[in-house]
Amino acid sequence: MTWNLFPLFAVTSAVLWGLGAWAAWRGRKTAVACTFTVAGLLVFFVFIVGLWMSLERPPLRTMGETRLWYAFFLPLAGLITYLRWRYKWILGFSFIPAVVFICINIFEPEIHNKTLMPALQSPWFAPHVIVYMFAYALQGAAAVMAIYLLWIKKIPTETRDMEVCDNLISVGLAFMTLGMLSGAVWAKEAWGHYWAWDPKETWAAATWFAYLIYIHYRRSRPHAVRSALVVVLVSFVLLQMCWYGINYLPAAQGTSVHTYN
Repeated sequence: MTWNLFPLFAVTSAVLWGLGAWAAWRGRKTAVACTFTVAGLLVFFVFIVGLWMSLERPPLRTMGETRLWYAFFLPLAGLITYLRWRYKWILGFSFIPAVVFICINIFEPEIHNKTLMPALQSPWFAPHVIVYMFAYALQGAAAVMAIYLLWIKKIPTETRDMEVCDNLISVGLAFMTLGMLSGAVWAKEAWGHYWAWDPKETWAAATWFAYLIYIHYRRSRPHAVRSALVVVLVSFVLLQMCWYGINYLPAAQGTSVHTYN
């Protein structure tokens, strides 16, 4: 399996996800929407596994490869949310950013095939990044929900609506915590210390605390809905900085052990 086959698998998956999103939006039977979405996930996962075998390493090395996982986990997070709360629009909202990441990877094929540096040849590498990507997808779904409540529904008053954000963020934060802990163990193995306030680690900590603030804010002020949703979006902006924004910061150039390009 090579990146040359990525457009075929990606477009097939995107079409299936789009059909699933359309079926959910039109109020078709849940089984129809789920069948299309799961079929798309399976096609995409086949490519990931095939690429993993071809590269003889986890496809998690470059930004393009992490976008591959994010494009996979977004529809998965949307599907979980749809099955749990039956929001007919969530599959469409998770489908759109997944397609954006797919398109970026199709039009920037030169950024993928790079060998692993010694620090990445650790058994902690794959679980650390995969757990973080799943957490990012859940927080992305929460951000989509926040946008919907703030600017589409405009007057979010139903407790059930906020419960979706609460649950997604709580589970996402749990996975972020697992990712941070596994990263600390990996850092100890690779560099001899658990934490060094590297720019990536600093932004990871800021992101983790932002989502923790949201959880505590919701518990202390359960009726302050709109301000809580703003916290969700600010936290998601911090997450983007943690994920790829630090690559463009002068402080990270040549000094961050997390900048591999």
